[in-house]
Amino acid sequence: MTDFQKLIYESMFWSEGIAALISVLYYNRIKNQYWKYFVFYLIFIFLCEAVGKWGGKLMDYDKAAFYNYFVIPVQFIFFYWLYASKSFGKPKLFITLSLIYLLSFIPSELLFSTDKVMFSLNYTLGCLILMILVVMEYYQQVNSSNILNFNKNPMFYINLGVTLFYIGTLPFWTFFAFIKTYREIYDIYFAYFLISGIVMYLLFSISFIWGKQSS
Repeated sequence: MTDFQKLIYESMFWSEGIAALISVLYYNRIKNQYWKYFVFYLIFIFLCEAVGKWGGKLMDYDKAAFYNYFVIPVQFIFFYWLYASKSFGKPKLFITLSLIYLLSFIPSELLFSTDKVMFSLNYTLGCLILMILVVMEYYQQVNSSNILNFNKNPMFYINLGVTLFYIGTLPFWTFFAFIKTYREIYDIYFAYFLISGIVMYLLFSISFIWGKQSS
């Protein structure tokens, strides 16, 4: 990585820690609401990133497998739950989308090489499913009778963050094998990946500070 990429890589890691810390500070306000699980999620992500950052110095493990088989699936399934089950009130949709995503690991294992940073097939599908939910959330917010108070809706900040990070970097990870051969394009997009991650976690923090969580 370039010096700039190293700087924003470190910044992204600590932005995850800040988001987790702020969520803990606001935990008592939301401990009786489903939003408490967002706190647990942010803590989980920060701990996983800590393992990814320092785990190699403490133990012998496959970092790519750790993310591809554990961390990333948890991320997608959590957001499917938050959007489909909680924001839209459709738990069956959450179960369906989660099953579709998890089943995508089968053809990914059988048809594609696992010698890569990220599994393109199931990650692409996971992002496409998430993109549909993001669009549905925007539609719901725009058509809400409470649209003038959008800044008090925590899902506004979460949806914006997910859009910038997961949807914005979808082409990067989908075509990673091709993009990495073009160093200038790779460096620019990788920098965007890190910066959008920082912005996303800052928006997650803001969702606790400015958002008004409802049960």
